[in-house]
Amino acid sequence: MFKPKLLTTMKTYDFSQFVGDLSAGVIVGIVAIPLAIAFAIASGVSPEKGLFTAIVAGFLISALGGSRVQIGGPTGAFVVIVYGIVQKHGLDGLTIATIMAGIILIIMGFAGFGSMIKYIPYPVIAGFTSGIAVIIFSSQISDLLGLAMKEIPSEFIEKWAAYFSHLDSVNYYAVGISLVSLLIILFWQRISKKVPGSLVALIVATVAAAAFDLPVETIGSRFGQIPSTLPMPHIPRVDFQTFRAMIQPAFTIALLAGIEALLSAVVADGMIGDKHRSNTELIANGVANLVAPLFGGIPATGAIARTATNIKNGGKTPVAGIVHALTLLFIMLFFGKWASYIPLASLAAVLVVVAYNMSEWRSFVALLRSPRSDVIVLLLTFSLTVLLDLTVAIEIGMVMAAFLFVRRMAHVTQVNVITSGIEDAMEEESENVGIKMNVPKGVEVYEINGPLFFGAAHKFEEALSQVDKRPRLMIIRMRYVPAIDSTGLRMLDQIVRKSQKQKIGVILSGVQEQPMHAMEQAGLLDLIGRENVCTHFEAALRQAEKLLQLMENSRQVDEKAG
Repeated sequence: MFKPKLLTTMKTYDFSQFVGDLSAGVIVGIVAIPLAIAFAIASGVSPEKGLFTAIVAGFLISALGGSRVQIGGPTGAFVVIVYGIVQKHGLDGLTIATIMAGIILIIMGFAGFGSMIKYIPYPVIAGFTSGIAVIIFSSQISDLLGLAMKEIPSEFIEKWAAYFSHLDSVNYYAVGISLVSLLIILFWQRISKKVPGSLVALIVATVAAAAFDLPVETIGSRFGQIPSTLPMPHIPRVDFQTFRAMIQPAFTIALLAGIEALLSAVVADGMIGDKHRSNTELIANGVANLVAPLFGGIPATGAIARTATNIKNGGKTPVAGIVHALTLLFIMLFFGKWASYIPLASLAAVLVVVAYNMSEWRSFVALLRSPRSDVIVLLLTFSLTVLLDLTVAIEIGMVMAAFLFVRRMAHVTQVNVITSGIEDAMEEESENVGIKMNVPKGVEVYEINGPLFFGAAHKFEEALSQVDKRPRLMIIRMRYVPAIDSTGLRMLDQIVRKSQKQKIGVILSGVQEQPMHAMEQAGLLDLIGRENVCTHFEAALRQAEKLLQLMENSRQVDEKAG
């Protein structure tokens, strides 16, 4: 369950790998600076907390993780949930929720939940990811335009209403810095792919604002000086009421961290041709979220963009991620004080680009051409994320996706009466392929196609009601039933018992492994009679002839006795 990739890679580690990891780690560390600060501010906390998170959590995720190249730190996925927690419960509430989320992730990893991402529908992921992108964008409008707003409403509609009501306070110097920063970020890649455009934009904006003494708000004017050292570990006081209030947010943080970490690891696997250890990755993210809050950090997880940057710049082992964290620590210790001069308008531009990339609007539009059930889940999750609450959006999105899946599977499952002239051609179930098998008189044959579960069990009863004349025997073909649940078992049990009361024989044909095991456990095989559970249809017909003969002999005996 827990085997860090660092231990594996160290067995064959050499100097050439170290050179690549060192170069990539330094570059990713530089890339992470503006993002760590921007995500912290967007989350409603002071900028240094983003740096603390990137340093502590980034180090632990790389050192303990199950991916060779994963880069950890604060990400946009947490902005919504962190902002909400801070507004309602303060920083202590956020610390408690993050620590609880770390414990949950560790438990999930040791419980083998590393494959959980396979069971989360893509429309749910796309819906809340695009919703988070919209929220991040909308949260930056005030700083982009330099609006004179003391308080910004947290609700989406009220927030935009407040923006429109303050348009007369636009700071055109801030607008200019925002536009210049956006242009630099968008076009810098044509000049250099090694140095991130976001960092260049922040440097240019900071120098311009200081040189020309522009009247714009900066990190220092709003938050004060950024510390040049890591804080001492601090454990907040926990009472039962706060603990209870943080349970739901903690699960949301854990779920988001797990999803994004594993998504990032999967993307990285495709880029480097490796295979990550999903349970180890969950445990590493759990430890990171358990420890980082003690140093003033916020929730962290694997970051897809920074991980991709690491790979593109030559990172090959977790050493690159460790170097990235040490680079951030070095910059904070010796150059952190200069971050106080960064204009908030320039940081807002960085986050607007992050929100655009995060939205993946092309994938969103493509999903709108998917089956209607997927479109419903996508739009519902997106709308609830933007207008209501991320936690509610994920919960309702998952429930709706499960409900619509059950409905779809129920439509797939069919029960038909196929008694007259059955021909089995080229089928594994038949001993002799290509022959025409006639069904004896008095026998009705039913075939079930699809899983026999609670959403489709009623179809069997409907099929039985369509037969006008009561048969002497029923053959139920189950060759296309891959699975059966307790509702399907109960329905079969009731049908068999009712048929036995009416002296109607029941034979099963072609039962697959899972249904066979389930019926064995439920005692259905003994109720039906093991001799009446046949491996293929031809054997079922022979068994039907035997039972019909026994019934006929029994009838003749009764007539003589009468």
